[in-house]
Amino acid sequence: MKEFEELQTRTKRFALRILKLYRSLPKTDECRILGTQILRSGTSIGANYRGACRARSRAEFVAKLGIVLEEADETAFWLELMREAGIFPEQKLHSLVREANELVSIFVTSVRTAKGFTSAI
Repeated sequence: MKEFEELQTRTKRFALRILKLYRSLPKTDECRILGTQILRSGTSIGANYRGACRARSRAEFVAKLGIVLEEADETAFWLELMREAGIFPEQKLHSLVREANELVSIFVTSVRTAKGFTSAI
């Protein structure tokens, strides 16, 4: 149970960092559009993980973890796009990109474990 709580805390901290990033984006049309995308996907990781922890069955747990994984991967994509487009300085995005990729890895492993997979998908 402690692992679930730690990951809930970690995903909430990540959501707060995404919110701070969103607030600090330049006020341009492209940043408004990208910012909205990253705000939605980055904050839904924690919300959906919290829902997964309250799943009523293994199948529901796996399905909800799949959503969490998709949102984490989408967030990593938007962060990479911002970095590669030069919208935000690399040094300010580096730790967020790293955390997004770590969350993706954690949730890939979690989905595989929950499904009973031992080999790569």
